[in-house]
Amino acid sequence: MKLDLQDDKHCFVCGPLNSSGFKLRFRRVEPGRLSARVRFDKRHQGFKNIVHGGLIGTILDEVMVNLTWVDGTPAVTGTYTIRLSHPVAVGEEVVFEARSIRTTPRAVYVEAAVTRGADGLILASAEALCVRIKDAPPLSPEIIEEPDQKS
Repeated sequence: MKLDLQDDKHCFVCGPLNSSGFKLRFRRVEPGRLSARVRFDKRHQGFKNIVHGGLIGTILDEVMVNLTWVDGTPAVTGTYTIRLSHPVAVGEEVVFEARSIRTTPRAVYVEAAVTRGADGLILASAEALCVRIKDAPPLSPEIIEEPDQKS
């Protein structure tokens, strides 16, 4: 089955038209690195004042796979593993950052971490094997900021 990937701007993480989503914007730190800053609120908690781990995993996945597209090797997530090391508190600013590790003809290997903005403590990390795709549609340019742009 051929994938029919169409961006209708309703992605839960980065879609600007998704009224329930994060509407996240990513910043290209440099080739091979992509980041995003997030401040979660009460809607995103699991236990009281602690962000739900599934949402941490969702955004780690998104920053990793978007990095492949920004770097010109469009891919979809094949597998990913997440390690939740410390709780993320509701209301604190955190930084998600992905880094490209290796590219083969069929896959892109990426790793990512979420750190506390205040002191850089690693709160969670992930690794992904992203499967490269052919004939991919372009990435929505409004979700990416280049290094010289300010948010």
